[in-house]
Amino acid sequence: MARDNDAPELGHTDSISSNENDNSKANDKKKSKRPATAQGMAVSRLPRPHPSTASPANPTARPILTPKTVLPLFFLIGIIFAPIGGALLYASAQVQMIQLDYTKCSADAPTDAFGTLPSDKIDTQFKSSSNSSKVSAMWKRENISVSYDGVAVPGGVYKCSLQFDIPETMGPPVLFYYHLTNFYQNHRRYVNSFVDSQLSGKTFTQGSIKDSDCDPLDLDGDGDNGKPYYPCGLIANSLFNDTFSSPVLLNVQGGSSNNETYVMQNSTNIAWSSDKALYGKFPESMSYDEVAVPPNWVHRFPNGYTDSNPPPDLSTDEAFMVWMRTAGLPTFSKLAQRNDTTAMSAGTYQVDILDFFPVATFHGTKSIILSTRTVMGGRNPFLGIAYIVVGGICILLGVVFLVTHIVHPRKLGDHTYLSWNNQPAARQPAGAAVGGAASMASGRDIPGPA
Repeated sequence: MARDNDAPELGHTDSISSNENDNSKANDKKKSKRPATAQGMAVSRLPRPHPSTASPANPTARPILTPKTVLPLFFLIGIIFAPIGGALLYASAQVQMIQLDYTKCSADAPTDAFGTLPSDKIDTQFKSSSNSSKVSAMWKRENISVSYDGVAVPGGVYKCSLQFDIPETMGPPVLFYYHLTNFYQNHRRYVNSFVDSQLSGKTFTQGSIKDSDCDPLDLDGDGDNGKPYYPCGLIANSLFNDTFSSPVLLNVQGGSSNNETYVMQNSTNIAWSSDKALYGKFPESMSYDEVAVPPNWVHRFPNGYTDSNPPPDLSTDEAFMVWMRTAGLPTFSKLAQRNDTTAMSAGTYQVDILDFFPVATFHGTKSIILSTRTVMGGRNPFLGIAYIVVGGICILLGVVFLVTHIVHPRKLGDHTYLSWNNQPAARQPAGAAVGGAASMASGRDIPGPA
């Protein structure tokens, strides 16, 4: 039987001819990514708005930034920020403050009489700059015997006495802080190292504390025989335990005695009111024998918790509350005492400190700060400086852009500034170099010969 010549031939998808045809079709469909041009005119391709948002009833907003809108904005920000920064800086300058570093008092201070405190250990700020330069301080150390629950602290405790001048009346209020450096309370494990139910005064068991967030300071021993620490965790164990006396004014003139104590509160009104609801007393249903004292508290509770030396009442121990609110930076200050009613008269004062808290282990320092406050808080010049710097930069940029706009004005939306519009000019044929290059560079049609 003869083959029909008109019958179509069967095609094979793996044939060379079919691949060539497919490649040619793919090349035909491939489009150039370069913007289309027509007689040297650039055609801009703007993104099309989404149909759900671009409609006559819901028009899209497309702000156009022009010198008339940008320049006033720069000057407006500068005019607003600069005065605010000046006001903040002025408020910070009104704070009266004296800071004394006593880190090495137990090692370097004289023992027989008061000696001059190095000037690099003193930082002051008073309303009058001349008063700040007149401030001097002295220190002295003495090893004394301190006992808790009838047991003396081994080796004694150094009492560091600081004498300093207050050149002008301060406050009220007058706030007494302790200041630490290089102490990272913001460490992840440190921040989470507590059990909130235990701190709130609820009954707890060994099982509820074991392997909790307090680990490794959850139990005082290994296995099932260990007692839970009260309070457990790294924060409570590292409680700042230096003690401060109220400042004593020396050589009072016209007074009933030579010295006069400037009484400061150290147990009330130093913690946040919101923190007081988070703490409770030791559970009445538990006995002191069921818990253990944190390792760093053994000097204060040498016999453990007893009826004569019971555990602290966390519901009223505001110094503990202040310490438990961890700081976000390694350098921080925490409130220890305050006086909200009486001004601190000018004169020479003495503060006695029992030096318990070690800072050499973490290469830090510790200081005391006596400070007043303003409506903006304590001394913090950074915020005011930041506002002034931002305002100054905005005004400077506004001036630069304004001069540039006046000297070299630019037409809004001029497509001749598009960089891609100038590149193809070098690849034009020789005969069309003049007309074609000019056309591509300017974006305008150049009429040819008639």
